[in-house]
Amino acid sequence: MPLRRPSSALPIVLVWLGAVAGLVTGARVLSAAEAGMTWRDLVGVRQVFDEGISDDGSWIAFEARPDRGDGEVIARATRGSGEIHVPRGQEPQLSSDGSWLAAKVIASFEARETLEKDEIPDPAAALVRTRDGERTDFERVRSFAFSADGAWFAVHRLAPESTPEDSTIVEEVSSRPEGGAAAPAEEPAVEPAAEGTTPAGEPSAEREAGTRLELVRLADGARFSFEEVADWAFDPTGRWLAIVRATEDGAGNGLRVHTLDPEAGDTLPVASDVAAAATAIPVLAWAEELPRLAYLRGDEAEPGKIENLTLRLFSEGTDREVVGPDDLPPGWILPEKNDLQFSLDGRRLFVGLRPAAAGADAAAEAAPDSTPEPFDVFDVDAILAERGVDVWHWRDPRIKTHEKATWKERQEHLFRAVVHLDEDRLVRLASEDLPDVPTADNPRYVLGSDDTPYLREQTWDGFYRDLRLVDLRDGSRIEVVDRLQDEASLSPGGRFVVYFVSGDWWLFEAATGERRNLTTGLEVSFADEDFDYPREPSSYGVGGWASDDSAVLLHDKYDVWRFDTATAKAVCLTEGRGRAEAIQYRVTDLDEHPDGFEPGEPLLLTGFSERTKSSSFWRGAWEKTGVRLLRKADKFFRLRGRARDDGRILYSEERYDEFPDLWVADPEFRKSSRRTDVNPRLRDFDLGRAELVQWKSDDGVDLQGVLVYPAGYQRGRRYPVLVYYYRFFSQRLHRFNEPVINHRPSFYVYAGDGYAVFLPDIRFEVGRPGLAAVKCLVPGVQKLVEMGVADPDAVALHGHSWSGYQTAFAITQTDLFACAVAGAPVSNMTSAYGGIRYGSGLSRQFQYERTQSRLGASLFERRDLYIENSPVFYAERIHTPLLLMFGDEDEAVPWTQGIELYMAMRRLDRPAVFLQYRGEGHHPKKYANKLDYSMRMKAFIDHFCKGAPAPEWWEQGEAYSAPSEEQGSQTGESP
Repeated sequence: MPLRRPSSALPIVLVWLGAVAGLVTGARVLSAAEAGMTWRDLVGVRQVFDEGISDDGSWIAFEARPDRGDGEVIARATRGSGEIHVPRGQEPQLSSDGSWLAAKVIASFEARETLEKDEIPDPAAALVRTRDGERTDFERVRSFAFSADGAWFAVHRLAPESTPEDSTIVEEVSSRPEGGAAAPAEEPAVEPAAEGTTPAGEPSAEREAGTRLELVRLADGARFSFEEVADWAFDPTGRWLAIVRATEDGAGNGLRVHTLDPEAGDTLPVASDVAAAATAIPVLAWAEELPRLAYLRGDEAEPGKIENLTLRLFSEGTDREVVGPDDLPPGWILPEKNDLQFSLDGRRLFVGLRPAAAGADAAAEAAPDSTPEPFDVFDVDAILAERGVDVWHWRDPRIKTHEKATWKERQEHLFRAVVHLDEDRLVRLASEDLPDVPTADNPRYVLGSDDTPYLREQTWDGFYRDLRLVDLRDGSRIEVVDRLQDEASLSPGGRFVVYFVSGDWWLFEAATGERRNLTTGLEVSFADEDFDYPREPSSYGVGGWASDDSAVLLHDKYDVWRFDTATAKAVCLTEGRGRAEAIQYRVTDLDEHPDGFEPGEPLLLTGFSERTKSSSFWRGAWEKTGVRLLRKADKFFRLRGRARDDGRILYSEERYDEFPDLWVADPEFRKSSRRTDVNPRLRDFDLGRAELVQWKSDDGVDLQGVLVYPAGYQRGRRYPVLVYYYRFFSQRLHRFNEPVINHRPSFYVYAGDGYAVFLPDIRFEVGRPGLAAVKCLVPGVQKLVEMGVADPDAVALHGHSWSGYQTAFAITQTDLFACAVAGAPVSNMTSAYGGIRYGSGLSRQFQYERTQSRLGASLFERRDLYIENSPVFYAERIHTPLLLMFGDEDEAVPWTQGIELYMAMRRLDRPAVFLQYRGEGHHPKKYANKLDYSMRMKAFIDHFCKGAPAPEWWEQGEAYSAPSEEQGSQTGESP
C-alpha cells in the first residue's frame, strides 16, 4: 500500500471565511468574485418540516425553518397561485377540504435566546381561511385540531397567568369580507361549567385543574367555550366531541359528549353527561367506524387519589361500564396511564393491564408504631437505610445500567387485554412470560413476542425473541417460532404469519400449524447481499398483504415477489427487471393499509438505480406481472403523503445542488408540478456539482463514491480534498446536503471554499474492519489524484463514531492524509468491549461479536483481533496531525476512549488536540458547541490543506476556564 507524507509547504493560501459577526441576518457575506457559501449563508438555508396535503388535495402546508432563526408556516394551493404565510408558525394542520389552515405560533428566536425561560411568551395559534387569508389568533395555546369533516376547530388553552376572574378571551373571530361567513356580532355563547355541581371548595395541591377549550364553528365563526377541560377528542367522523373535565375542588369532574350539530344555535346538544364525585381519566379513544367512545372513570376517595377504576363505553347516546374491578384477573389492575385502542370495526377494544404491586395494600394498612425508639449510635438498620449500593450478579438477566435505563418503562409497561364489546367480555392477552402484544384488526389473532429468555445473552450476542399467536377469543397461544432475530408479519385476517430465518422466508398457518419455506429453491437470495456482519444476514422486508390473506409481497434486493398463501407459488411481479437493470423496486403504502391491499388494487412502486443513484416511480399490479414507468429523473425522490380523497401525491425531488422542494402529482404522474420554492437564494451560489466515481479496493472489489467538485472548478487544477464517509455513501449522489451546522462537515461550505469533497463507499471484512476501510479509502483517494482533481498533499480525513474509529485506525496504517478529524472514536477495542452504552444501559460486547465492529468473536476467543484493530496499540505509527472530539456525557461511546488515544499521542509527542465538550452526548447539541466544533475543524483542515496560519489553540492550546452561568447563556454569540 503506497504511503505519502504530508508536505510542509502548501501552495494555496486561505481566505478565512469563518469569522462571522452574526448568524441570522439575511445579508450575504460574499465578495464580488466569490460565489461559494459561508457559515452565515448556511444557517439561513431553510428546511421543510411537517409537510402535509389536505384530504381533497387542494392545499399543501409545511413549516420552513432555517438552522438558526425564525421559521414560518407556508400553505400553497395545488392549483393556481394561492399562498399563505404564518410567521414563526409550526405544526401546520389543514382542514379536510383545504378551506382552513391552523398553525402554532411561537415566540421569536430573539426572545427565545435572550429572555429567561419564564419570560418567553407562551405559544399561540393562528387560524387562517385559505380562500382570502383572513386570520384569527388565539393566545396561550396547548393544542388544537380540526374535526375530521373540516366543519369545526378546537383550541385547548394553557392555564391563565392571572386568576380565572381576571382572564378574558382577547381574540374575536375576525370579521369576514363580503361573501364570506360572518363573524358573530355578540359575545359567543359559553356553556356552564357543569350543571348541578357543588360550589367550589378550596383547591387541592394534589389536583391539577383543566383549562379552557374553545370550539369554533367554521361555517359562521360561532364559538363555544368549555371550562376546566383536562382532555378532549373529536370522533373520526366529526359528529361528536368528548370532553373530560377536571375541576379544582374535584366536584363536577366527569365526561361530557356533545353532538356537533352544524345547525345548532348558541349551545351544542349534550349526548351524554357523566358528572358526579366520579373522575373521568384523561384517556380517550374513539372507534374508527362506529360511534363508540372508550374512557376510564374512577372514584376520588381523597384529592389526587383515584379508586375503583372502571373502563366505560359511550355509544349512540348511552354510557355503560364494560370492565370493573371485579372483571379483572386476580392480581391485576387497570392503570390510569393507559392505551385504549379499538379494532377497525369497533367491536373489540384493547386496553392495558398491569400487575398489582405486591404488598402495597398491606404496607398501606399497617398501623405505624408511635412509640419512639431510643437513639442507638450503632443502630445497624438505621445506618444501612441510608446506603446506596447496586448488586451486580453474574446471572442477572440485565446488567444494572440496563436495568436502570429501562426501569421506568418496565414499571409502566402495559400488558395488553381485549374487551369483546358485543359480550362485555375481557380476555387477557399479554402476561409476564409474553409481555409484548400489539393490537390487530382481525377477530382471531394477535402476534405476541417475548425477549426475556434472551436478556442475558443479548449482552454479547444481540437481540432475539419468541413469537406466539394469541387467540383473541380466549388468550390461548400457538407457538410460531423461537429465537427470531429478523422481521415477522401477521396477515390482515390473522390466518398467516411470515418470518425470516437463516436466509429464507417462512409461512406459518394458524389453523393447521403448518410451516412452509416460501423462498427455498428460488434462484435469487432474499437475504441482504451486501451484509458484512458476523451474524445471519437480514431480509429486505415485507411489501404488504392482500386484504383477504391470499398473498403476501416480499422483496429481494431488486425485485418484488407475490407469494400465494394457499399454494406457496412465487411470482416475480417486476419480472426480474430490477436485477437485470440494477433497479431496486419497493412497494409503497402511503395509505397505510392496516387491512391490506385489495386484490386488483394498483401498486405504487419506487425505484432506485444502483448504477446511477437516480429515483423513479412505477405502477404495478397484484394480479399481473410487469411495471409501467410513471416518472424518472437523475434526482432523488421522497414520498411525503397522499390526499386521502382524490389520491394526489405529495413528494419531493432533490439533487446535490437542488433543494428538495415539494411537488404534487396526480396518481398516474401524468402531470407533476413543483409547488414550493423554499430557498430561492440558493440560485445565487455555486454549490459545486456531484459526480459518481468508481474504483477498485486493494482487494479488487468494485467500489463507488461521490465526488463533489469545488465551486468554480477548473479542469487541470488540483484541489484540497475533504474525505467524509461511514459505510455506503454513494447513494448520496443526488441528495441535498443537510443545511445545518453540526458535527458533520457542510459540503457546501467546503466546496464554496475551494475543496473537493469525497464520499467513498466502504466494504468491510469480518475480523478486519479497520484494515478493510483502509483498503477502500486509499485507492479511492488515489483515483482522485489520477483524475487530476486531488492535490495529493492536501487530503483531509473526517469521521464520526464508527467512521471516527475508521479514521483513527487509518492513520496508523498510512501517511496519505495531511490531517484527520475523529469524532467520538473507539480507540481501544479491548476496553471498549467491556464498556457500557450509557444511553441504553446495554453492554457494548454485542457490537464487537455480532454487529457494527464486526470482530465475530469474544475478547477471550480472539484477543489478537481486538488488539490488531485498536488504534491505541499502534499509536507510535501515527504521523498525521489529529483532531479528536468527544462530549463528556457521550451515551454511545465512552468518552474515555478519546482520552486513551489522546494520552497515547501525548506520551509519544505526536500532534493531537482533544476537544472535550462539557455536558454533551454523542453529538454536540448546544448550538455554541456545534458552531465552535465546525469552525475549529475548518481552521484545522485549512491549516494543513491550504497553508492557512495555524489556529492559536492548535499551536498553544487553551487554559482551562471554569464555566459560568454568564458564559453558558451566551449561546447566540459567534466565536
